[in-house]
Amino acid sequence: MQRVESAAVESIVDGVSETVGEIGRGLAVLVGITHTDDERTADKLADKIWNLRIIDDDNGVMNLAVKDTTRAILVVSQFTLYGDTNSGRRPSWIAAARPEVAEPLVQRVVDTLRSLGADVATGRFRTMMKVSLVNDGPTTVMIEI
Repeated sequence: MQRVESAAVESIVDGVSETVGEIGRGLAVLVGITHTDDERTADKLADKIWNLRIIDDDNGVMNLAVKDTTRAILVVSQFTLYGDTNSGRRPSWIAAARPEVAEPLVQRVVDTLRSLGADVATGRFRTMMKVSLVNDGPTTVMIEI
């Protein structure tokens, strides 16, 4: 998860690129799903994203959460977060959940964030995506649930 000035995701289908999600100041979140994740994990992740105090207050101290500020979150599914590089020179994707398992869980994170009041933009699952962002900070945090 990164605190951003702005972020966008383009989806590329049959060589045609289309911006499918875009936010201004807020959080850009890359979500990886593994085999042990379930609906409970997705709900806990959404809660953590919504409530994590990583945005500066007026004194420059990280006391605010996205819910206290812009409410803008870009969520992009990213199976490559579970690439295992411990052996060999090519990552193994065995730890990444299959798309039919991962897609509903990523959607649950999105739906839960929206139900909490977030303004959520997303990528498009099962397409080639290009993510661009302007980091605010830099502030990047990895969340393991």
